[in-house]
Amino acid sequence: MMPQLSGGAGAKVEGVSPACSGPWTVVPDFTHHAHSASLSAVAVNNRYVVTGSRDETIQIYDMKKKVEHGALLQHNGTITCLEFYGTAHLLSGAEDGLICIWNTKKWECLKSIKAHKGHVTSLSIHPSGKLALSVGTDKTLRTWNLVEGRSAFVKNLKQNAHIIKWSPDGEKYVTVIMNKVDIYKLDTASITGTITTEKRISSLRFITDSILAIAGDDEMIRFYSCESQKCLCEFKAHQNRVKDIYSFEREGQHVIVTASSDGYIKVWNLDLNKIKDVPSLLCEVNTKARLTCLGVWLDQASETKENSDNAATSSQANENEKSSIVKKKKVCWTGKSDETAKRKRKITPEKQKLKAPLQKKKKKRNSSA
Repeated sequence: MMPQLSGGAGAKVEGVSPACSGPWTVVPDFTHHAHSASLSAVAVNNRYVVTGSRDETIQIYDMKKKVEHGALLQHNGTITCLEFYGTAHLLSGAEDGLICIWNTKKWECLKSIKAHKGHVTSLSIHPSGKLALSVGTDKTLRTWNLVEGRSAFVKNLKQNAHIIKWSPDGEKYVTVIMNKVDIYKLDTASITGTITTEKRISSLRFITDSILAIAGDDEMIRFYSCESQKCLCEFKAHQNRVKDIYSFEREGQHVIVTASSDGYIKVWNLDLNKIKDVPSLLCEVNTKARLTCLGVWLDQASETKENSDNAATSSQANENEKSSIVKKKKVCWTGKSDETAKRKRKITPEKQKLKAPLQKKKKKRNSSA
């Protein structure tokens, strides 16, 4: 089974599959008109792809069955961020200031938290599953105790941050404010370094615990060292601004996937031993759409391992630890007292098959007797 690249374009989800045996090629798999407004967020785990939109809904797709699974209607406002933890939980944030914790077995809203006075702009779950970080338009960085389902710490920022990410080992995290990346150390919660770029940063990804891939409002991708904050490599990836970056590891090969406003999704091979060299282009596809976000679905049956913020959560040890935490603190996670959230939570089941974009209806020929 090949990796599945999902790009958000307008109100549509576009899926393409790169063929990984021999030379890489990209084959269109499906196009689905998912939302009534443009896509704003996408997240994946080993079975599902979820998309958030300006239409205030979260759509769920079962990638194993290739069907639309349903819709979550909890938020009032644009869905700004989505992130899975393992196979059991999804966190969502929106312009209504709420962070919702979802159980992915029954797709129930376990808890709805009023996280920020303004919009929630970004969230990130610690690899242990015990903590989450969020930033919003109220100029705060908030730490959440997911074991007890409460706020643990609030840090005031000078400006609104629009991206926050944990490193894969959970020892550090970064915030993005316009064109500036601040690197924090977990044990001291203090800034250990700052990276400044010329353009506003649109996407950021940890390639390793010490290397960041950064895309700004231009056509360039840049790799930075977290230790020295120096640029290790930069290259022109697209003809227009890069909207999103994703990375994963397959059979020892580090792969970078980029999506741009120019409509292209590109797949790159990165040699970490030659990090100063420009990555080689494996394949590309022109979706002919204005892409807004990107996700890569990896089939666990294939020997693939995601090399991203939550890579550690896929390990069996952390999965077992998470299960133990949820069982011990089940009452805190369910949020039974939140009757408003309970009434508003709704899942609309939809078993609509995802359609292949290249299939065209055959015109009926008029036959004369």
